[in-house]
Amino acid sequence: MTTSPDGQQELEKEIEQTRERLGDTVEALAAKVDVQAQAQEKLSQLTARLKGKATEAKGKATEATRQLRLQDKANQAKRQATQAGQQIRKHPIPAAATAGALVLFFTLIRRWMRRDK
Repeated sequence: MTTSPDGQQELEKEIEQTRERLGDTVEALAAKVDVQAQAQEKLSQLTARLKGKATEAKGKATEATRQLRLQDKANQAKRQATQAGQQIRKHPIPAAATAGALVLFFTLIRRWMRRDK
């Protein structure tokens, strides 16, 4: 059985293609059998997912802390306003005198600034 040079080249080309496909198949099978590599890949995925969850939890905790601080400041301001109101009720004349003095002061400043223009 003799083959022509064209037939010989075609046969060699087909053999080369078969070898490449066989090599790809062997690599795919080796990857499926490589349990350590699969475990490493799953570990990498899990680590990335956990890092994302940790970052998300940290952000939520930071926001909750900020909200608590704002609420604490609001409560503190409310207590101070209540105390100021109680002081004004106890001593209305000094509070009224102070308020009147402030109104007079700002009125004089406004007139003084208008006169300079």
